[in-house]
Amino acid sequence: MPGLEDLYREIILDHYRSPRNRGSLETPPAVVAQGHNPLCGDEIQVYLLVENGVVADVKVGGQGCSISQSSASMMTQAIKGKPLPEAQRVLDAFRRMMGLEVDGDAPDEPVKLGDLEALQGVVKFPVRIKCATLAWTTLAQAIDEVTA
Repeated sequence: MPGLEDLYREIILDHYRSPRNRGSLETPPAVVAQGHNPLCGDEIQVYLLVENGVVADVKVGGQGCSISQSSASMMTQAIKGKPLPEAQRVLDAFRRMMGLEVDGDAPDEPVKLGDLEALQGVVKFPVRIKCATLAWTTLAQAIDEVTA
């Protein structure tokens, strides 16, 4: 499907050129988790502010390739304003889409990933999966810190 691939490429480039939720949050009250991909040098910081069990705000910092940075941008849009269990379901659904194992059972209801589906083609290039999942792995660390 060449048309769909072009659309997906445009979504990725749009998030890379105009990243959403870029920056930092005051820590505390937010937690910050650091991620690094030693294979390519991508670095990311995920700032997560949870209030009353809801992702009140999320920001990302760092630098890296278009895949890692656009994935981080899309991630922030996908989880901001969601209760933590729902944010975790989005995280798990994304990891499954990337072909990674997830703790626990599959969700009863499918999770709509929206723009994140543009990253589905990355699974054809195993070396790039770490780029696409770097922000998500870092988000999981931040969630662990919040819920500890």
